[in-house]
Amino acid sequence: LGGSFFICGASTNGLIGTHLVPACGDHGIPEVQAAGLLAAMGVFDLFGTTASGWLSDRYSSCWLLFWYYALRGLSLMYLPAAFGIAGIGLPIFAVFYGLDWIATVPPTVKLTANRFGAARAPMMFGWILAGHQLGASAIAFLAGVIRTQTASYDAAFVLSGGLCIAAAIMVLFIGRSPALAPASGAA
Repeated sequence: LGGSFFICGASTNGLIGTHLVPACGDHGIPEVQAAGLLAAMGVFDLFGTTASGWLSDRYSSCWLLFWYYALRGLSLMYLPAAFGIAGIGLPIFAVFYGLDWIATVPPTVKLTANRFGAARAPMMFGWILAGHQLGASAIAFLAGVIRTQTASYDAAFVLSGGLCIAAAIMVLFIGRSPALAPASGAA
């Protein structure tokens, strides 16, 4: 869970939240238009995360995470090409990526509660969320280094997409060992 959420942070806040606007600038897209793209992703995120919560109550959280990370990875690998598809490439990215932006949270919270019990879940999710922040900071720095060295963010987008594919595979192994016993005093 911690490893997949590290990658979640590396593929959202740390990469897109930090570097999408400058990457758009590299392709001649004005800052206001690039910020509008982020805003559109936020709107689609509302729908995606709400649907994810609903789906998490009905389907396997591991399989949901598999699909979320795999589709996020593919969308990030598509992003360098999206800059070259006049007028339609970035809106397509914004829709698909936006639907997935925070969709990983409901199934991750559910898996955390299932794995560690209701009494331990809040503290454990706090630690898992710390991994998210570490992933975000690591890729924010690394993407900046890549951009400085290559004059392009393309390798950072593809790298992060590959990490998401790895996370998709990782999450299928969550819960393969027995869950912890409930904390003492838990009801």
